[in-house]
Amino acid sequence: MKKSRVIQLLGLVLIGVLVGLGYSQRATTDASESITAVGSTALQPLVEAAGEQYSSEHTGIFINVQGGGSGTGLSQIQSGAVAIGNSDVFAEEQPGIDASKLKDHQVAVVGIAPIINKKTGVTNLTSEQLRAIFTGKITNWQAVGGKNLPIVLINRAQGSGTRKTFESYALNGQKSADSQEQDSSGLARSIVASTPGAISYVAFSYLDTSVTALQVNGVKPTKTNVEINRWHIWSYEHLYTSQQPDQLTKKFINYILSTAVQKKLVKQLGYISVHDMHVQRSATGKITTVK
Repeated sequence: MKKSRVIQLLGLVLIGVLVGLGYSQRATTDASESITAVGSTALQPLVEAAGEQYSSEHTGIFINVQGGGSGTGLSQIQSGAVAIGNSDVFAEEQPGIDASKLKDHQVAVVGIAPIINKKTGVTNLTSEQLRAIFTGKITNWQAVGGKNLPIVLINRAQGSGTRKTFESYALNGQKSADSQEQDSSGLARSIVASTPGAISYVAFSYLDTSVTALQVNGVKPTKTNVEINRWHIWSYEHLYTSQQPDQLTKKFINYILSTAVQKKLVKQLGYISVHDMHVQRSATGKITTVK
């Protein structure tokens, strides 16, 4: 009788241990089935949409996407606070970032276009005029053939990859004049749409009929012109990870790079597939032809 009771008790203990192990394993699995990606607002729509698709195809996996700008994304991934740092610029371009400790995954190309309020009366600027406007040398639209309206500059915040790209390739490395700054492309577009005389710049994915996308030197901001570098204001969209990302992160990035996503979702959202580019640009800005 006593022996039977001991066996029963041992059985209950064993079951308890197994249940405990099972619970522990489930808790570990549940906690690991999420990815947090932070950074570029220009890249945010693509990562959000790809994340939603991925989650719908992989039950129990959640992709948490947040903005904050490229500088935030790079600093967050460098500190190990997130799985992915979204950036419009190379890590080598960002002060305080050790690019050698990060792994670069280029998942798309984004064109960036200057945008103005629709009532400004201008559709094209020379590159010299654009630089003069953003550096504060031209302050009224009448000086470039538009209406008699003061120019209202709307910049992206310091640390924004979109701003860095715009200053590098639209302003020829010059810094924009002091002006009001916005943390996101969507908010910058909204203010330009509602403010007479306003000008800013956004990724192609944010262009819509509420604003006018400016031509520069008669060149339209189009996907085709970016692919051959006829439109110079563009950058890669980077997903930065640690040198050895976990399997869940690897699988999600491979998903974004898959033919299905590159050929459909990337293009639907106004980005350019990395596979469609006829040129490559290095971190130092050097352009080479893709053979």
